[in-house]
Amino acid sequence: MATLLLGAAGSIIGGALFGPVGAIAGRALGALGGAVLDQTLVGGNRTATSEGPRLSDLEVMASTEGASIPRIYGRARLAGQVIWATRLQEVKATKTQSVGGKGGSLTPSTTTTSYTYYANFAVALCEGPISRIGRIWADGKLLDTTGRVARTYLGTRDQPPDPWIEAKQGTSGTPAYRGVAYLVFERLNLTDFGNRLPQITVEVERAVGVLEHQVKAVTLIPGATEFGYAPANVRQVVGAARYQAESRHASAADSDFEASLDQLLAACPNLERVSLVVTWFGDDLRAGSCTVRPKVEQAVKSTTPLSWSVGGLTRSLALTTSRYEGRAAYGGTPSDQTVVQAIQRLTAAGLKVTLNPFIMMDIPAANTRQDPWTGAGSQPAHPWRGRITCDPAPGRAGSVDGTADCAAQVAALFGAAAAGDFARAGNLVLYSGPVEWSLRRMGLHYAHLSLAAGGVEAILIGSEFEALTRLRDGAGAFPAAAQLAALASEVKGVVGAATRVSYAANWSEYGAQVFGDDVRFPLDAVWSSPGVDFIGIDYYPPFTDWRDGTTHLDAGLAATPYERAYLKSRLKAGEAYDWYYVDDAARAAQDRTAITDGAYGEPWVYRQKDLWSFWANAHHERIAGVRSASPTAFVPGAKPIRLMEAGCPAVDKGANQPNVFVDAKSSETGLPHFSSGQRDDIIQRRMLEAVLATFDPEAGASDADNPPAALYAGRMVEEGCVFLWTWDARPYPQFPLAADIWADGANWALGHWLTGRLGAA
Repeated sequence: MATLLLGAAGSIIGGALFGPVGAIAGRALGALGGAVLDQTLVGGNRTATSEGPRLSDLEVMASTEGASIPRIYGRARLAGQVIWATRLQEVKATKTQSVGGKGGSLTPSTTTTSYTYYANFAVALCEGPISRIGRIWADGKLLDTTGRVARTYLGTRDQPPDPWIEAKQGTSGTPAYRGVAYLVFERLNLTDFGNRLPQITVEVERAVGVLEHQVKAVTLIPGATEFGYAPANVRQVVGAARYQAESRHASAADSDFEASLDQLLAACPNLERVSLVVTWFGDDLRAGSCTVRPKVEQAVKSTTPLSWSVGGLTRSLALTTSRYEGRAAYGGTPSDQTVVQAIQRLTAAGLKVTLNPFIMMDIPAANTRQDPWTGAGSQPAHPWRGRITCDPAPGRAGSVDGTADCAAQVAALFGAAAAGDFARAGNLVLYSGPVEWSLRRMGLHYAHLSLAAGGVEAILIGSEFEALTRLRDGAGAFPAAAQLAALASEVKGVVGAATRVSYAANWSEYGAQVFGDDVRFPLDAVWSSPGVDFIGIDYYPPFTDWRDGTTHLDAGLAATPYERAYLKSRLKAGEAYDWYYVDDAARAAQDRTAITDGAYGEPWVYRQKDLWSFWANAHHERIAGVRSASPTAFVPGAKPIRLMEAGCPAVDKGANQPNVFVDAKSSETGLPHFSSGQRDDIIQRRMLEAVLATFDPEAGASDADNPPAALYAGRMVEEGCVFLWTWDARPYPQFPLAADIWADGANWALGHWLTGRLGAA
């Protein structure tokens, strides 16, 4: 419209002033001006220019001269001081985009100019040295550091200058800030922070306790986690180009496993070994009916870049774990590829790996399996694997214990899989043996998988089959012990001489067992086997007998249950060493019965806590109360002991009964004797300090630890081989706080977890 009006006006004015030529020129000039006005007003064929926000001052964050340097103890969140920065880098980008036209000869376009700012700066945090720099918050929000360059310096006395600062300042003018823990951000994009330096706060950890420096070995769980051991990010596919987190819930690392490993290595600077727990699931307490197999959490789930597979079994063919309160009762078995990757990652970190195949009993509350112990029509929910036995169980009328049928039931549980039934193809382990899901198949599968990972320092063939190893056949022998010894030899043949092989017995299982007037050593067949390299024990005996008030008997030994000397003294004294309770009534009244042996002067036979005497003496069985003149095949001091688990729940009076745990879904859930149920991190810490100070002291060992023979020249409990239960591959605090992701988070508060506790003040 303006083109027409101004063209006509120009023609009239030009014609009046200059005649016909002026009319032509006036119309052309008027039309040109009208076209410009049209494009401005109604958006015809035009070029529009816009400009984004631009900082007027590039120096927007300052530091305070003379500010104090904090000193921290434990774990804290700190706001830092900027100690170095360059001017912000401004990157100008101009973009011209065609927007299309209609009926015109010009191509319409839009030109946009935007400004992006990048910051280089260093933030001093606190006095060093510290153990770890963890999560980083920018303007109060967790900063995802993947894809961003944020280098950390722990404030050591020999830390080098930062290379980026050195590149900017020059070699001669660059401080190393030795003794100061700090962060360096390199070209941090400020777009997400309103084009200004964000306010940075940082999680800082400085381990100040005794325990952190004592720890040399830990177990790594949860064991039941399909991709929780993956060092890289695995995502679940939930739709077209839609994903959700599967193995990464921490912003500071590529995966939960990596974040947790970073926390572990920082909290335990002297760590040497990790026992990697991998879970298969048993489904019946009757040995002859129980299958042991890998399971998945969900039957239908798509993941990338890894898909779940164990021994060639894919998700579509695997059984799912049972349900509890509408959710999976357990996570799934770790996918084989993640186990291989985890072993390789732990090895690369300088750690010696023990592969720990582990049985969890997936028996839901609503089941119709007959209980071998009681004859009831339903077995207890999610019990301990140590309850697996023959059917009927020992002590019940008609029990098959002591018969050939008992041996047959045990044989059914172990199965017939052989080492030659497995084949390796890269990271894959495939099985072509008898159609069975059995203990032998599990043990041999992981023996082959350990080779696929490049090898491990040690491997277990099972753990805590306490009731099973006590069963006898028709000749009075122990069929489960014979099966374990045979499996150990076959696993040894697969993994080779360089890999240590053993079984991890429960603390009340490893030594002598009483059967009426008989005293037997069922597991000596295992410990003496040439395929077994060490005696594995999960060590959870009762240490204390503490009660509320000041009138109980232990009150005469210490003022509080936390005294280190008192706790350490209980390892070679007290319950299961000097005395025992005959029943619950005696325990309530503290009516103690002394452990003695008037017949042969060997009270250590009955002392479940007396590792020293068990290890240093020949084992003479007693049949009908008569001591055999010949010992078992066990050779005193020939092989070291490894404590494959040692732990204490973080609950009031946890040292009274370290083997109990809280888990609402399990029939085994409970509190230690006389516990109030209140959380108590200190008793856990003090108890573990006592165990490590006794069995893994910093310098030397006591005379009682010296071997009685020259067959083995080290300590009774092998140095660096007290594996504390437990560290979690799910990083703190995502676990236990993310209850919508992990259903067992509620168990952490009173549980045996060291995650989130080690490193705290």
